[in-house]
Amino acid sequence: MNIKFSFPGLKNIICVFGTRLGGQSQGPYMANNISLEVGDEQKNVLVNRQKLKHDLGFSKWIELKQVHGTDIHFDLEEESLSEIQQEGDGLATQKASIGLVIKTADCQPIFLAHKSGRFIAALHCGWRGNRADFPIIGVQKFCSRYNLQPGEVLAVRGPSLGPCCAEFQDFDEHWPQKFAPYFTPESQCMNLWALTRDQLQKAGIKPENIFSLDLCTKCLEQLFFSYRREKTCGRQANIIYIVQ
Repeated sequence: MNIKFSFPGLKNIICVFGTRLGGQSQGPYMANNISLEVGDEQKNVLVNRQKLKHDLGFSKWIELKQVHGTDIHFDLEEESLSEIQQEGDGLATQKASIGLVIKTADCQPIFLAHKSGRFIAALHCGWRGNRADFPIIGVQKFCSRYNLQPGEVLAVRGPSLGPCCAEFQDFDEHWPQKFAPYFTPESQCMNLWALTRDQLQKAGIKPENIFSLDLCTKCLEQLFFSYRREKTCGRQANIIYIVQ
């Protein structure tokens, strides 16, 4: 089972937010784990990946070893379906049928698309990414690379840890005070969804061009893997690509 999203007016750009449903992995990785890095049997992961790639119909699976940083790789073409070569937390392309894959189990998958339908990007943003202003940096790098205006970019944030569950009992140790408006002392939770939206706006994306799927990965146990809930778990795939 996947959750599809369409940017208004951009029928040639496909956005898919994956769930844990539909694969063949077992145990804590049940069922549709797509990560090679969490301890699952590789044969099961590859079957899950190949089926997803076949069902969606893109030609190349491109992913990174995600490290909670701010590096973006542009126009990669060497497929990483069975082996990951490079580290980073952002991907972008201007070529069709290249599936940009973000793996999540609470972190935010953020997709960017230019209104022309010719350029796309995928960002992996955990709370460390928010702290480093990665949504801002990601938009800036995307626009700089392809000579785009941020006011012509659309963004969508997928299922991730909601404001109900993003708990930080040691807020002052992990977050600069500028982020205090997003923290609720009573619940000790951060509203990372609101923070990401504000960061995308600060990057120059218009409010009406920012979309979100407000589904909390920790709360919805039947649908999503969640590191906060389970620690040992799989990762769901989030994919954006341009249709040929």
